Amino acid sequence: MNIKRIADKEREYVLDVLNSQFRTSSGAKYMKLLEEEFASKINCSHAVSFINGTATMHACLEAWGIGVGDEVIVTPLTMSSTTFAVLQANATPVYADVDKNTFNIDASSIKEKITSKTKAIITVSLYGQSPDYDEILKATQGKNIKLLEDNAECFLGSYKGKTVGSIGDAASFSFQSSKHLSSGEGGIVTTNDEDFAIRLRKIQSLGYLGVGKAAKIRKSDIQDPSYNRHGSLGWNYRMPELCAATAYAQTQRMEELVKARVESAKLFSQATQDYKLNISEQFVPEGYINSYWTWVAKIKNKDLWHPFKELFIKNGGDSFYSAWQLSYLEPFIQDNSLLMRDKFISDERLSEYQKNPCPVAEDLQPRLMQFKTNYWNIDDAKKQAEILNKTCDEFFGN
Repeated sequence: MNIKRIADKEREYVLDVLNSQFRTSSGAKYMKLLEEEFASKINCSHAVSFINGTATMHACLEAWGIGVGDEVIVTPLTMSSTTFAVLQANATPVYADVDKNTFNIDASSIKEKITSKTKAIITVSLYGQSPDYDEILKATQGKNIKLLEDNAECFLGSYKGKTVGSIGDAASFSFQSSKHLSSGEGGIVTTNDEDFAIRLRKIQSLGYLGVGKAAKIRKSDIQDPSYNRHGSLGWNYRMPELCAATAYAQTQRMEELVKARVESAKLFSQATQDYKLNISEQFVPEGYINSYWTWVAKIKNKDLWHPFKELFIKNGGDSFYSAWQLSYLEPFIQDNSLLMRDKFISDERLSEYQKNPCPVAEDLQPRLMQFKTNYWNIDDAKKQAEILNKTCDEFFGN
């Protein structure tokens, strides 16, 4: 399987935008096309595009009225943008631990962390695989807690027959350059709640009174001297039309772009099947479909991480990434560098950040190896899988 990361469709649509010379009369053409196409692919009624996949989550929390004094449960084992979104809304992040085999947020830990202040949970479909939504929804049953799916790393994943992105109250996706689909930067939110989608778009669009189901304000209205523009506070989180054009083309190509990563991941799984006691990949339970943003495995001992990587590179490997530092162990939390958001967080929670609240995540993080799957020529992926197999042979022995 050989495909292009950026193909003819992307160039065609971007050129169309450039040829429009950014006239405001045609400024939302590709935004509308993208949102309609993406919602359809994820089996949702509505989609709202954004400048990036962090603004998406911040805006969702604002649209739900979550802020000072409210708590949002998150996983520490992910990019810290998930935590940033909570802090940007002036709410308090509360960290739940993860499952040692799937590496995803653990429903039993979520249940332990829920208090009367809990207003939302942001789950992460880590590395391309969803968490256990049935158990998470059981933990929140009857508690009026919003569920926001952070699916930056999961396009066309599936959970027990449901498309990931159609399960929670809303779902956030990212078009950042490393993701399955990319427009360089960008994000999008899917939901089946029309009222929420309208509130979300107003927050995305500077609180404009004139936006609702449609993303565009009529020129005849905005030219009137008595026109009132802003009905509420909002942010300028709209996706630029050039990015929307690229993301629309990528959305049309979603299946082939995701398939390329899944095919690469299969090769890595095969390469390590004889070494499961030493290097165990992310567990995929029955009824789940992993879209493999990256192929991830944990090595049996954290002290082996660097020596294994050195041998892999020596053998011709493309290198691989570590997992992110746990969010609560990052300097912005440990040094309380929160741009004064700490004044909205109780002393109890601030103290909790210093007490290593997620032991499973802390054990996993230094052992995880993230291998890239974005090989657009399958022969390149095969070569890397062969190198991985050779490295396992040499490092662990037969």
